[in-house]
Amino acid sequence: MAVARLGELERAVMEVLWARDEPVSVRAVHAALGDRGLAYTTVMTVLTRLAAKGVVRRRRDGRAWLYEPEAGREAYVAELMLEALELSGDRGSALVHFAQSVTSDEADALRQALRHDEQGEQT
Repeated sequence: MAVARLGELERAVMEVLWARDEPVSVRAVHAALGDRGLAYTTVMTVLTRLAAKGVVRRRRDGRAWLYEPEAGREAYVAELMLEALELSGDRGSALVHFAQSVTSDEADALRQALRHDEQGEQT
């Protein structure tokens, strides 16, 4: 399944949702994006489209809709990375190029995650 690509405004809306620990209303997202000068209906349309793409889920709370991300930021980015790997003709080569471009701290995080995964498979 393809991961929904987000435009600039969609990413801004998702940043608001990812920063919250609970579902939020259109009004709350609109207020959080107040410095952008967006119309309330624009924010509502973006959230509706994100729900249609399966990036957010929504539920009724009285007369208002509440929105929350389907997945966290990290899971979303990981899905984008996996999709990018699928686009390459040679996943191994793409991974090598990626690994050569990360910082030493990022490489340490990858090594630690791989060690943790290997230990999990052995038990």
